[in-house]
Amino acid sequence: MTSPQSPAPEEFDVIVIGAGPTGENVADRTAAAGLRTVIVESELVGGECSYWACMPSKALLRPVAALADARAVAGSREAVGGGALDAAAVLARRDSFASHWQDDGQVQWLRDTGIELVRGHGRLAGERQVTVESEDGAERLLVARHAVAICTGSRPVLPHDVPGLADARPWTNREATGSPTVPRRLAVVGGGVVGVELATAWRALGSEVVLLVRGSALLPRTEPFAGELVADGLRDLGVDLRFGTEVTALERRSVSGPDRADRADGSDGAEGPDGADPAEDRSEVTLTLGDGGRLTVDEVLYATGRAPRTADVGLEQVGLHPGDWLGVDDSCTVLGVDGAWLYAAGDVNHRALLTHQGKYQARITGAAIVARAQARPLDTERWGAHAASADSAGAPQVVFTQPEVAAVGLTLDAAERAGLRVKAIDHDLGAVAGASLYGDDYRGRARVVFDLDREVLVGATFVGPGVSELLHSATIAVVGEVPIDRLWHAVPAYPTISEVWLRLLEGCRG
Repeated sequence: MTSPQSPAPEEFDVIVIGAGPTGENVADRTAAAGLRTVIVESELVGGECSYWACMPSKALLRPVAALADARAVAGSREAVGGGALDAAAVLARRDSFASHWQDDGQVQWLRDTGIELVRGHGRLAGERQVTVESEDGAERLLVARHAVAICTGSRPVLPHDVPGLADARPWTNREATGSPTVPRRLAVVGGGVVGVELATAWRALGSEVVLLVRGSALLPRTEPFAGELVADGLRDLGVDLRFGTEVTALERRSVSGPDRADRADGSDGAEGPDGADPAEDRSEVTLTLGDGGRLTVDEVLYATGRAPRTADVGLEQVGLHPGDWLGVDDSCTVLGVDGAWLYAAGDVNHRALLTHQGKYQARITGAAIVARAQARPLDTERWGAHAASADSAGAPQVVFTQPEVAAVGLTLDAAERAGLRVKAIDHDLGAVAGASLYGDDYRGRARVVFDLDREVLVGATFVGPGVSELLHSATIAVVGEVPIDRLWHAVPAYPTISEVWLRLLEGCRG
């Protein structure tokens, strides 16, 4: 029985916790099927991708690529000259793509779609029950007739064992994509996607960037040549790249202009790229490195992994452990919970930490919720309407560095570890006519991983300027399991970079 102090329950068909791209897509699917759907959000509607990740980071990186492309071709190279990017203009454009951190447009989309919005922190309170606490402490109780979907995403992970880390106030992806100024000196810790992309962006905007990598390679989950070519590109940009380096302590201290320490490159630290007055009071961070060396910078970015946002969503109310990734089946139904009513889509289930895969899972999740609400059986066979099969077989990813990395499916090493009988076919992208037209002295490489028994592709990787636009053709080939003999008849246009497919397929057939 509800006590006098308890909020009166409000009933919906579907409750979605988290209004990022994944949650929005789940809600869109269920609302379109006529299910009364409410979405709960404690921050900005649109989520991490819209304001602190994909959109602002790519807005920072696009001018870098545009300028590099112009300088790669005789004629346009002379037109642009040797000038630097206009940092203020790039940051202003970034702000516009992040909607100036206002979610009015996204909220209007929810209204137009018929999805109800409740602002506040949502927590499970039992089977099909969610309590929502608003900023002023008011509480509402939402009850779902059919389903609750947790789409709360992930958060950056900071190490717990580095002395001085908290007081150093390190950047995560949020500060790094939203900074209103360009730091004079920036240390980036981590050699994954976030680390290399933001090192690229801030170096191009004028920061002196040092990239510190604990291991021996960048992008360790890609083909080895991808990390090697990206490392070359970062060095060409002027990034100080240090492998086998660990940060053992940090210290932030306040300094005035005349007393500032040496810069990362040993210079005296005159006016910075953002035009800040070098004489004004500011602070800087000194990093102690594993070899005993010290590095002083203005900001330090930690890009060392992600963890699920599940510590405070009420998992203990349904027998799950707070803070854990949520295990799901291919329909994104949460495992270990009685009844098929709780779902988890997007980063929070750890299947594929990519925005487009979260949206894909959301479409599967929404379809599964609707089918069960209509008492229809689920098609959970591989590639079925209610199975997110592409998470394991064909999740594409682009790394927007200079050069770009575009990959889908398995690497050669992953395929061999999976027990497949495969071979890799490599080709120099610079030898393709379309690539030489794209840019003078084009450097790049392509690889496909060919399953010798089934005669289909199980993976593809392209590295080079502009290769992101090659990726969807590879994704179709991998996900569609298109036989090589049929792919042979898919003729790429001349003269484009996609002509590399002819050479790769010749290697498969030969």
